Amino acid sequence: MGLLLGQGRRGRRPRTWASAVLFVGLASGSSSSFWEMSSFSDFIAGKLDGVALSRDGRLTTAPLLDTVFNSGQPVIWSVIQGPAGVIYASTGHRGRVYSIDSKGAATPIWTADRPEVFAIAVNPQGDVYAASSPNGKIYRIRAGTATEYFDPKARYIWSLALAADGTLYAGTGDEGLVYKITGVGQGEVYYATGQGNVTGLMLDPQGRLLAGTEPNGILYRITAKDKAFALYDSTLPEVRALATTADGSVYVAGLGGALAKKIQATQQNQNSQQDAVPTISTTVTVTAQAGGDLKPAAPQDVKPQAQATQSLQPATPAAVEATGVEKSAIYRINPDNTVDTLWSSKEENVYDILPAQNGELVFGTDVNGRVYRLTADHKLTLVVQTNEAEAVRLLNVNNAILVATANSGKLYKLGAAGTKGTYESPVFDASGISRWGRIRWQGEGVTIQTRSGNSLRPDATWSDWSPALSDASGSPVASPNSRYLQYKASLNTATAHLDNISSAYLPQNNPPVIHSITVSQQAPPAAATVKSAAAAPASSSYSITVTDTGDAGPVASTGTATQTLSRAVIQQMLVSWQADDPDSDRLVFDLSFRGEGEDQWKILRHDLHDNSVALDGDSLADGRYYFRVHASDRESNPTGSKDAELTSSPVLIDNTPPVIHVQSSTRQGVAADIVFDAQDTVSALRRAEWSLDGGVWLPIAPVDGILDSRTEQFRLHVASVPAGEHALVLRVADSAGNTGLAKVVLH
Repeated sequence: MGLLLGQGRRGRRPRTWASAVLFVGLASGSSSSFWEMSSFSDFIAGKLDGVALSRDGRLTTAPLLDTVFNSGQPVIWSVIQGPAGVIYASTGHRGRVYSIDSKGAATPIWTADRPEVFAIAVNPQGDVYAASSPNGKIYRIRAGTATEYFDPKARYIWSLALAADGTLYAGTGDEGLVYKITGVGQGEVYYATGQGNVTGLMLDPQGRLLAGTEPNGILYRITAKDKAFALYDSTLPEVRALATTADGSVYVAGLGGALAKKIQATQQNQNSQQDAVPTISTTVTVTAQAGGDLKPAAPQDVKPQAQATQSLQPATPAAVEATGVEKSAIYRINPDNTVDTLWSSKEENVYDILPAQNGELVFGTDVNGRVYRLTADHKLTLVVQTNEAEAVRLLNVNNAILVATANSGKLYKLGAAGTKGTYESPVFDASGISRWGRIRWQGEGVTIQTRSGNSLRPDATWSDWSPALSDASGSPVASPNSRYLQYKASLNTATAHLDNISSAYLPQNNPPVIHSITVSQQAPPAAATVKSAAAAPASSSYSITVTDTGDAGPVASTGTATQTLSRAVIQQMLVSWQADDPDSDRLVFDLSFRGEGEDQWKILRHDLHDNSVALDGDSLADGRYYFRVHASDRESNPTGSKDAELTSSPVLIDNTPPVIHVQSSTRQGVAADIVFDAQDTVSALRRAEWSLDGGVWLPIAPVDGILDSRTEQFRLHVASVPAGEHALVLRVADSAGNTGLAKVVLH
């Protein structure tokens, strides 16, 4: 059996419809799907305004967020409390120190000649110590007058800590030195850490100095000059925030992106430009370095970018985030030096930690300026979201928490429980135009609004927010049919809460896609077990495929080379196809055929779920045929089903061998001449041979020299034939491998 294919026609090719993400029902076809949000990880992806989120996924009203102070600068680096309840704050990138009284009145008390004041400290007498960077000094501000207190001759002064006896300690970079300062100009190197930067300093309840470093994330306990104990070696590059409790526990925040190194790079940008202080920016967004060792290179290897930017995301060397590893973590070092990991994140950096009542811990991060509360049993609550870039520092003032932020250098106060708040969900992608059903939720004091559109991010092309819905048992979504949907939940009372919410939707049904039709040969099972593949001629096995290329409209068959499928031992023809449904609907297929010159399609198989059909090799007579596959998703869509079709290229079936006609046979002496012709009714001749007395087959060339027609003339001259009677056999094969034989007896 031979098969010959030309270029065929194509079926409809629909666009792809991707399945919905998040929590979506698995039903397909005409069944509704559901977008559901009920967990912490679901809700945390949205925008919270005056709303808190508990670990078990409950939205409640958050504490009121009052703006105590707005510096008008990008970042507040440090905030401390002094005598008489006065708050002091230092800023970047104009290097100022402010005093803020109990009524919230702020006064600038000093402006440095350097752009950053990373650290401040205050003694019981109200003297403020402020460290400027880069290449700055430590100043003492007394009675409104600032004087130089000590010059460590360091590029950066990252941290300050004031002991009860008035001794001031300073953590510096790039050489990672800790200085002990006992008076004006009286200071010495207290401990050389061997690290690049000393990014955090604190005295524990026993008066021992704790020093957090970068880039190897080591926490030191320094007990005397040049004497220290490595209390903890973090897997993260930077130890920045430190806190202690009365029982001797030390809380440590490890960062994965080395904030100090990024600030250094930004300051190098600054030094490369004249009068650029107002526009230099410093990032507090950090990521982990890729590779097995998460610790970054030493600070001196950091290359600055050529240009500074206005925002808090500067043009600094890009950090490479290692996927699948923690980005930051909070550790507790117990009095016996054992270490517990209390919390870690692959998405957020912790910038400050603050012990609270009942063993709780409050900390701030770099995602929307969030403030979290972690209970003693490790239950997490998102207390408030400032919607600033970073929550840089935290301070407890009379049991009220102050939050210093970056991007906008503001100081917020967490007040009493709020009476209202709003939550905007992340945008839901239904992956195609969908009809929105009812939205349901569990909660109290909540109303819901929706909006929809066909762009990934809400813009002017989206619909307006719908009127508020109040029926939690099921309210129809009034937003237009579209691909994307978003809801806004309003918590309208102090006791309002939202536990879960789901919205039904009906995706638009999309038609199936038939990618290709393949016609190939195969041996029947019995023949396949006894016939060696090596025994078959080289031409006896090939597969012919027509593929839907995605071009619009039918494609003409002219100019396409004919291919054939050898008969050999092959007694079956396999028609197979590849098809799928964008909606994952179950498909049912019909397979039809039509002979060349015929008008109507004939059904070969109906209502198939398989994607192949094996046919008897002799079930179709010689000739050219087309095969058509029809796919339907009707079983999954009783109404509004979709269909697709694809037609194969022409297939030539040739089951009949060539016929040989011997016209003459003459013998003169030892030579013999045979004249014959061969003819095939379907396909061109491909091979002609002769054999004498069962010997080796030798090729014969046609008279015109090219074996390429269905009819050919041959003249065979055998130069030497031994005396006596001999049997000469002629063999001619067509394109399908069918062979015709004829015998000539030579006397």
